[in-house]
Amino acid sequence: MTMIIAHRGASKLAPENTMPAFELALRMKAEAIETDVQLTKDNIPVLIHDEQVKRTTNSYGYIKDYHLAELKQLDAGSWFSKKFAGATILTLEEFLQWMSDTPLHLHLELKNNKIDYTYLEPIVFELLNQYNVVDRTTISTFNPKSVQRFSQLSSTIEIGLLTSRKINNLARYAKELGAKAIHVKYRLLNKALIQKCQQEDMRVRVYTVNHFSSMMRCFRLGCDGIFTDVPNKALLYRNKF
Repeated sequence: MTMIIAHRGASKLAPENTMPAFELALRMKAEAIETDVQLTKDNIPVLIHDEQVKRTTNSYGYIKDYHLAELKQLDAGSWFSKKFAGATILTLEEFLQWMSDTPLHLHLELKNNKIDYTYLEPIVFELLNQYNVVDRTTISTFNPKSVQRFSQLSSTIEIGLLTSRKINNLARYAKELGAKAIHVKYRLLNKALIQKCQQEDMRVRVYTVNHFSSMMRCFRLGCDGIFTDVPNKALLYRNKF
């Protein structure tokens, strides 16, 4: 059955990558949460999609140039709606403290394709071990070197190669890097890709799938998961399917 993964939480109805979005996804009965991790100046992993804070906070500048204490002063909710004023940027550890007491699977995207943060992989892996969630976590990244680095850290954790580009023999390429899954943009999805991934024992997940017709196509093709901003609708449509 295709897993329903809340993309940055229930991000259509709450500010992405914040506790309100994660809590709403859980209430909607999403089966997994996808979120993004970057490193602060003091090497603390925090959950935010962009390398800069401008789009989703009341400030500007790069995550890598902020200490955690400075980031915690920013408002990460008002840009979405006044009712979310005061929502803060979460650390990965704060999120794991909450998630570890839920049945949720975690899809954690390492945002290191533009800024290749030193030590991001071991810092993240240590926290996943500390909170005993390695067996229900999938790591993903657009950075092929990061896939290799993480696969050297652990032979058991599932690693997914993210891509929005058409790559010849994608399943074989990802497998040679050390990935066990591929996470592809919806427009790359086709039956041949699914079949090749099945031959290579690779899981296939698709982003970002928000519309009925796209979801139904993913279900029909047998995708392992879809990343969606509307997990409530996805669950409803999957039940109808």
